[in-house]
Amino acid sequence: MAATTALLRKPVFTKVDQLRPGTSGHTLTVKVVSAKLVLQKARPDGNQVRHVRIAECIVGDDTGVIVFTARNEQVDLMKEGITVTIRNAKIDMFKGSMRLAVDKWGRVEVAEPADFIVKEDNNLSLVEYELVNVIDE
Repeated sequence: MAATTALLRKPVFTKVDQLRPGTSGHTLTVKVVSAKLVLQKARPDGNQVRHVRIAECIVGDDTGVIVFTARNEQVDLMKEGITVTIRNAKIDMFKGSMRLAVDKWGRVEVAEPADFIVKEDNNLSLVEYELVNVIDE
């Protein structure tokens, strides 16, 4: 039988200002600047009713802020002023701007309070990107 002890790699932490469109696998420690519930509805799922909640949260570190889309259980963790560690996050594009999101392969966890001051005047979600197709000739 093969050894099942997998070597765990230490996560490489990313700063907010290093995030780029189309990237994934990010681990960040950020403070929640604000959180606003934008969708709450019940969807039938077979014999049960599944409740769907989505919140748009401004999260950031000492390099900048970005909109984080929190879903379902993640919404409960996103309280203004707390520090969270976001693991295996990806960048989604929404109307040409970056949004940080965590799908089923990632995690959001409450962390020890961070001692940095959030740089709120560098909002990466306000930067508009344009998709440009490059044709090789």
